[in-house]
Amino acid sequence: MFRFSGMRILFLIAAFELMLGAAWAQDNRQNAPGQFDYYVLSLSWSPSFCETATGNARREQCGPRPYSFVVHGLWPQYERGFPESCQVPPPRLDRRIMTSMLDLMPAPGLIFHEWDQHGTCSGLEAREYFDVVRKARANVKIPSQYADTTVPLRVTPNQVVNAFINANEGLAPTGITIDCDRTRLREVRICFSRDLKFRECSRNNQRSCRTETLKMPPVRGGRLF
Repeated sequence: MFRFSGMRILFLIAAFELMLGAAWAQDNRQNAPGQFDYYVLSLSWSPSFCETATGNARREQCGPRPYSFVVHGLWPQYERGFPESCQVPPPRLDRRIMTSMLDLMPAPGLIFHEWDQHGTCSGLEAREYFDVVRKARANVKIPSQYADTTVPLRVTPNQVVNAFINANEGLAPTGITIDCDRTRLREVRICFSRDLKFRECSRNNQRSCRTETLKMPPVRGGRLF
């Protein structure tokens, strides 16, 4: 008859939980281009990014032009987990396509990265993928209180969620999540069906910011883009 110490039982439980977590995080279509269930549109609060960014990322996005919410990416998702880098090496992104997206994604390095890591999983050609990015962004209305703020704001995650829900008909609390660090709002993430209708986020995308109060640094002076 086998006997297990308390420590070994805890180890076995932990290993089993890790196996479950891995199963939850994967999908049997893993990294097959075009094989996914829905999109996540990630909108980054640029002033928060610029308070911590360094190097090329800071130089590209954090100059004199004022930005509020910018597109971080449009990410194909599975109901469990997500694909990434679905073509290695990725098809080269035409620089003219990159330039055409700078009004929404104000950093060339970000655009190239998003195509390589996420766009290649869409199953679309680059021009088609970035057209979908633009359409998804056009489907989201930024709440008026965040559209023209030149003073610091203190907000709660629920306040941000409710503001987006009130500004966007059909967007439900389960279709949006907030990403933050210990002090700042970093991103608002909104889930879309493949035909760009608001939808519920799957379980792995419903984890939200747990900081009670967040800072939204102000947009740099000048006209907003």
